[in-house]
Amino acid sequence: MKQPQLNGAYYGPAIPPQRNYRSVGRSSGCGPCCLFCTLFKFILSIVILLGIVVLVLWLVLRPNEIKVHATSASLKQFTLSNGSLDYDLDVNISIRNPNRRIGLYYDYIEAQAYYDDSRFGFDNSLQTFYQGHKNTSYIEPVFKGKNALVGDSIASTYNKEKSDGYYNIEVKVRPKLRLKIWIFKIKHIKPKVSCDLKVPVPGTSGSFKETKCDVDF
Repeated sequence: MKQPQLNGAYYGPAIPPQRNYRSVGRSSGCGPCCLFCTLFKFILSIVILLGIVVLVLWLVLRPNEIKVHATSASLKQFTLSNGSLDYDLDVNISIRNPNRRIGLYYDYIEAQAYYDDSRFGFDNSLQTFYQGHKNTSYIEPVFKGKNALVGDSIASTYNKEKSDGYYNIEVKVRPKLRLKIWIFKIKHIKPKVSCDLKVPVPGTSGSFKETKCDVDF
């Protein structure tokens, strides 16, 4: 038997219309937790990047602290009478910059002199300067005047050290530095330099020995 011919093309069964479903109680946008996570990841990435930059700079520059020595010290006058000290002290101090790629600007320098933990001298007239790579510079603080010293042990310490032939004097240096790295200048740092000196009594045959100073950044 012959099949009757169909009018038009045959496309198969009809496709039902597509339905759109929406979840109840959930939003398709990014909520507060999502924003917080994104912000946290961004900050963490910045911190890691800065850490890598600092590490690379440190490996390249290899910064070293300054080396300080008191090369000479002499007393022309050091007399204690009725609690007042009449003094005249000259000190020569060498400062070594051991760094190959870091220069130092000494924008301010002051020096203080102590005897038996009492300050008796102060000098802030020291010249400022720039110190290049692997360079040694010198400063010469001078302490001269008369000051009253406070302390129960000062007289006994003075008499004992006078008989021993040496006075134990501490000189503190407080520079204000800027670091120069290539064309960049880093803000001020203030290291603390302390020199414990054993200075011969004036008029004796004792000699001063070069002394290494402590540097604290």
